[in-house]
Amino acid sequence: MTLALVSEAAGYTVWGASLGVGLVVILVVAVLLTLIVRTARQIDGAVSDIWTVGQRIANNTIHIPLLNHTNRVVDDILDRAAGIDGATAAIEQHALDCPG
Repeated sequence: MTLALVSEAAGYTVWGASLGVGLVVILVVAVLLTLIVRTARQIDGAVSDIWTVGQRIANNTIHIPLLNHTNRVVDDILDRAAGIDGATAAIEQHALDCPG
């Protein structure tokens, strides 16, 4: 004995509505996945640009530690130049004081 709880037309209506809802869900998921892929590509492009700029900055600043050595050498040169200036002044004074 079979009991028909739902009419045939109602069954088709529910079936059609289920297919419609499923189609809408699939479309929404497809749109969201497309947006996620587009955003991921934008992020990847931005990260690539940041990486490139970071490498350029690193290449431009790699020699900065050598400036400490340069500063020490310049200080030594300045000290020696002061000594030479003092010796030159002494020679000049001697030349002025020296008869002849």
